Amino acid sequence: MGGYLLNLAALSLGAYWPEFVTIAVVHLLAVASPGPDFAVVFRESLLHGRRAAVITSIGVGLGILVHVTYALLGVALLIAETPAVFTALKYVGAAYLAWIGFKGLRATRAGKPDAGAQVHAPTPSAWQSFRLGFLTNALNPKATLFFLALFSVIIAASTPNLVRGIYGAYMAIATAAWFSLLSFLLGSRSVRELFANYSHWVERGMGVLLIGLAIQLAWTNL
Repeated sequence: MGGYLLNLAALSLGAYWPEFVTIAVVHLLAVASPGPDFAVVFRESLLHGRRAAVITSIGVGLGILVHVTYALLGVALLIAETPAVFTALKYVGAAYLAWIGFKGLRATRAGKPDAGAQVHAPTPSAWQSFRLGFLTNALNPKATLFFLALFSVIIAASTPNLVRGIYGAYMAIATAAWFSLLSFLLGSRSVRELFANYSHWVERGMGVLLIGLAIQLAWTNL
């Protein structure tokens, strides 16, 4: 059964390679641009290491499936065309980013460690790391607009939902893979040791960045 579904998916996607390539390029440009997803993965990498950052990256990738799902159902268009709903979503997303940012601003320098000891911020649980990435992406109204444009402008109306679903799965996997790669690079022991004595400044800096993104999100007409 699984093999049949894979063959069906391959046959369905075969006629849509030009569209898929366009989506892949547009998505790569979007995911590589600095934003809330990058900020939280960067922060987790330097403060908590690769494991936490990779789990956060997986959360970001699965958060994309939320946007894909309501785009397939046509809810994205409803949200974008209903000012009150979209404004509420915008403020909820901004408030979440601001909350993460204020937590970062409260970071304090760790006490002087014993000889040979290393200072690290308390490691979050897997669920906390996943939740951070998932909610950061799922509550981002800019992502709503991105997927609305993607599914209404780039993806043809005649494209079957099965193929659209494959596009969405690809973008979720590609996003998680991209940020996981960043996690491995930034979460390496050498990079973390370089920032070990300045971890509180890193967290405060990320806090300022996230609050800035929250303000931009709340006060800009998207």
